[in-house]
Amino acid sequence: MKYKVILPAAGRGKRMGAGINKLLLELDGIPVLVHTLLVFDGDVNCQGMVLAVNPEEQDEMASLLQRYNIKKPIKFAQGGAERQQSVYSGLKEAGSEGIVLVHDAARPFITTGLISSLVEAAEREGAAVLAVPVKDTVKKVIENHVAETIERSSLWAVQTPQAFRISVLLQAHEKAERDDFLGTDDASLVERLPHPVAVVHGDYNNIKLTTREDLVFAEAILKQRNYRDNK
Repeated sequence: MKYKVILPAAGRGKRMGAGINKLLLELDGIPVLVHTLLVFDGDVNCQGMVLAVNPEEQDEMASLLQRYNIKKPIKFAQGGAERQQSVYSGLKEAGSEGIVLVHDAARPFITTGLISSLVEAAEREGAAVLAVPVKDTVKKVIENHVAETIERSSLWAVQTPQAFRISVLLQAHEKAERDDFLGTDDASLVERLPHPVAVVHGDYNNIKLTTREDLVFAEAILKQRNYRDNK
């Protein structure tokens, strides 16, 4: 179940309010990006990574790879103004066949077990995403008033990685570019082909670090993991 992975890493993280690329912020003394890279670097099924970066930050990113002894083959692609552009740029560096994952570099708590289940589903179905059932009550709000309560049994919060046959994802991005369509994730582009997308149960700890509050949750997850590993 071999795969390659694209990691969009060119975002500015404005909602984090850090003044720098949030992937360079540290968790337990290690940059967020490195936490994420180490997961894939340690996975025997990962054949290589593509980092879509801001060209002005490429040297700094390359320095991190050397400092933390990342061994997997890594290519750099030019990141775009939008995440979708970064993924498309990275996709052109990922080869023409096999399975490719797209993963938010700001999700450092992905596990090789989840990756394995996802890749297996993508090999079987052509496209698959990680997701978890929504736990909260969800309401549709219009002009600060509740319009309706949404029945939540069929609602899932989608995570990354998302996994695809390279041919399927490339076709989806090419169509999106022709149609001038900007999606919220890669699965939404594949859905437009149309092509079915399988769902693999994810993990509530597989959070994306978006705001300052997320850093607090991230530290708690790290402490929990360290405690479990040291028992």
